[in-house]
Amino acid sequence: MNGDRRGWRQCLLAGAVFAVCMAGTTLPTPLYGLYQEKFGFSEVTVTVVYAVYAFGVIGVLLLAGNASDAVGRRPVLLWGLGSAAASAVCFLYATGLDWLYAGRLLSGLSAGLFTGAATAYVMESAPRGGASRATFVATAATMGGLGCGPLLAGVLAQYAARPLYLPFAVHLVLVAGSAAILLRLRETVRERRPLSAVRPQWPTLPPQVRAVFGPAAIASFVGFALFGVFTSVSPAFLAQSLGVGNHAVSGLVVALAFFASTAGQLAVGRVGAGRSLPLGCAGLLAGLALLAGALRWDLLPLVVLSALVGGGGQGLAFRGGLSVVAGASPEDRRAAVISTLFVVAYAGISVPVIGVGVLTVPLGLEGAGLVFIACMAVLVSVAAVYLLRRPVRGAGAPAR
Repeated sequence: MNGDRRGWRQCLLAGAVFAVCMAGTTLPTPLYGLYQEKFGFSEVTVTVVYAVYAFGVIGVLLLAGNASDAVGRRPVLLWGLGSAAASAVCFLYATGLDWLYAGRLLSGLSAGLFTGAATAYVMESAPRGGASRATFVATAATMGGLGCGPLLAGVLAQYAARPLYLPFAVHLVLVAGSAAILLRLRETVRERRPLSAVRPQWPTLPPQVRAVFGPAAIASFVGFALFGVFTSVSPAFLAQSLGVGNHAVSGLVVALAFFASTAGQLAVGRVGAGRSLPLGCAGLLAGLALLAGALRWDLLPLVVLSALVGGGGQGLAFRGGLSVVAGASPEDRRAAVISTLFVVAYAGISVPVIGVGVLTVPLGLEGAGLVFIACMAVLVSVAAVYLLRRPVRGAGAPAR
């Protein structure tokens, strides 16, 4: 019993550290309008600044996605916290666009170091038989942290002094506290190897993972693409088309999508990982349709509903997909497989977002958004049809 309590304590503390890192990646979201005024760049540049983060994540996942399987979870997570601190410093001292690019790239490096390693660390910290609850802790830390970032920055930007400084100063304090907590937690990798054993590798999947990986990857791509558009473009849409200039409101609308994702993840425990994937795809389709209506008729309630419904669908699909993929992965390759899933997810948060930014020039924000929605609807429909024809079984507990 005491061992179970210690395990859950470590699991929850590791999840809190995970959330702090992820909050830093979305902290600039409601501040992009202020940076545009300060540095004078276009909406296309906003999407590129945003997407630089995703390229940093993908680069780390490809080059070192399996690093924590070799050197241990804690060293990799400490490197990630160092990158998060360096990112906050870049934003604190930003005097031009180059500082924003550097800050976003470092933020991507921190997220790339955390995604596979922290997810595996949280799941491995839980007591035996707690795989399902630990998966929820990991995915809730991801989405809850992503949601807290814009909410915190929006409230501070609207109601406190120095809106481009205070959010990052607060995050630096949180990162320092997280490092202190992490140093007190135990390592979960039993057989560690030197850093020289880590080699860049093209994403590969063990044979037992391949059948469940495809639909999980497609749903993750679409869900993260939807969040990418919300995070990078929705503040501008709220300000320009709906006249919402309150940074706290903009941050809240973005945060609602991530918090709804957390609620969707919680529901996976009731409906089962196998059924959550097709249900999540349905939620994503409904969220995309609501977003199309919001863009077409300039209605704030539809934006909010799109965030809630699409976020809930993303949560169902994301946790369900992660559960079945992690449960099918061999222990010594779990972080690498999880990292591969995140490579696909972060491709969704980067490439479509840049496409929307580029299309805003000839088509405007509404036209670009509708093209994006149509493309994502086709993708998620393909995944849904596949899942209906070949249902995915629930996740097994990861080997321990």
